[in-house]
Amino acid sequence: MDILLHVCCGPCTIYPLSVLRGEGHRVRGYFYNPNIHPYREFRRRIGALVTLMEKTGFKAEIDREYGLAMYMRRVVFNEEQRCAICYDIRLEETARKAAEQGADAFTTTLLYSRYQNHGLLQEKCSLYARKYGVEFLYRDFRLGWQEGIDRAIELGLYRQPYCGCIYSEQERYDKKLRRRMRQQRLETDSDTGPSSRHGMEICSIQDK
Repeated sequence: MDILLHVCCGPCTIYPLSVLRGEGHRVRGYFYNPNIHPYREFRRRIGALVTLMEKTGFKAEIDREYGLAMYMRRVVFNEEQRCAICYDIRLEETARKAAEQGADAFTTTLLYSRYQNHGLLQEKCSLYARKYGVEFLYRDFRLGWQEGIDRAIELGLYRQPYCGCIYSEQERYDKKLRRRMRQQRLETDSDTGPSSRHGMEICSIQDK
């Protein structure tokens, strides 16, 4: 199959790319991530992807337009749903691109991360697959979490310490906020159990 792989960053691409190639698929990448903040971080992640492309022969289209203003217009006043909105922005464009290019299917490296809302990702990808008439290829890439990390280190790739958006950056570095979030999680778990946590909390912090 001809697969369009939405790429969130270089390190998270390594294992999914290996799996898809191992299954015999032809894989092309598409970097589209207007959520990433700040601009220097955006550039560093593109740089890591370019390094991976050079070292593995992976070909990817990189959208280099810094889309922070568009992302913020969608998210402001909707912060509690920001991860779902972020998925909508990136995955709809990927599905549209896959259909436009005549790909057999699309998937995303977001399915590699243990910190993303896996169920919501499947739901959004399936929604846009139907909308644009292109197949969504599901794989649980989390199985290769450590393998991907080890390989990224071997390749000397920049590995980001947070998901990407301005909110997750604060959650990564603001110690007071992190303590408050931990307390809120403990209170939520004691009342209803860990399965009820909002997807925002799951995908906010990526300590890789």
